[in-house]
Amino acid sequence: MVKPPAGAETGGGQQIYFVKDVAVMRAALVNEFGGPSAIEYGTAPRPVPGPGEVLIRVAGTSFNPSDIGLRSGLLREVLPVEPPFVIGADVSGTVETVGEGATGFVPGDRVIGRLDRGGAAAEYAVAAAADLAAAPVSVPLAEAAAIPVAGLTAWQALFEHGRVEAGMRVLVNGAGGGVGMFAVQLARHAGARVVATASPRSARAVRNYGADEIVDYTRAPLSEAGPVDLVLHLVPGDASGPLELVRPGGRLVSITGPVAVPPGSPVETAHFVARNDAAQLAELVALVDAGAVRVEAAVRPLAEAAAVHREAEAGRVRGKVVLAP
Repeated sequence: MVKPPAGAETGGGQQIYFVKDVAVMRAALVNEFGGPSAIEYGTAPRPVPGPGEVLIRVAGTSFNPSDIGLRSGLLREVLPVEPPFVIGADVSGTVETVGEGATGFVPGDRVIGRLDRGGAAAEYAVAAAADLAAAPVSVPLAEAAAIPVAGLTAWQALFEHGRVEAGMRVLVNGAGGGVGMFAVQLARHAGARVVATASPRSARAVRNYGADEIVDYTRAPLSEAGPVDLVLHLVPGDASGPLELVRPGGRLVSITGPVAVPPGSPVETAHFVARNDAAQLAELVALVDAGAVRVEAAVRPLAEAAAVHREAEAGRVRGKVVLAP
């Protein structure tokens, strides 16, 4: 635990302190690209909102697999950030101050959002007001940080690229992860019959999300899941196995990499990277508050960010993990 500098001032339930007249905060920083040990729980300058932005007092951020790529430098071409930087794409919290020209929110509003360049793994973060949505009222504010990245990815995979419809048979390949949690529930809400792959440790949670059938991929061949109209491929690795399960005219949507399709295949495929969309995020929040979508997350201290990365790389993280300052 980093000790605040001498002379720390307290306000709003969090520490506000200064180093040489510069306001600083606690944050999970990547000072150089590398393994989990590259993450340091230290201090960073407290950000200042620019035009169209708001300053958020962070209640939570959440771990996403893409954080590993960002931390290690593998995503430099996609997200051109250079150390030192603060990790964390998901944010939930309370608006502290509003920058010039920012509209839609006032200090005290509870918000969630996705920060495309990171920065949420800290006591404070800035975000474009246009990228934010009002936080759900039915979920603890810290846990609401589990929604933006995973929820938007599932939403766009199903409704934009998968064109899910009632009556479809949908395979969620990798249902035990954060995106899978939302994908199972959203597909079920759309009226689809949901088949999910999950390990024994995730099976109970996946069934509680509404999966109609579960295939234990550690014991049974994937062929037991087919045939299906739509596959959401949410796990790294070859998608040729799931592709073979899709009926002619069906679709496979991958969030982990492009899919090689044999010439003349009657199956459509898509690979995409989710984008920020505040309107879709607001629709997700409405479903959460209506009880149609549940949000579950393990909440841990932000100081354990490096430990969470180690556990994720060892395959010991299930579902969503929220890190709270």
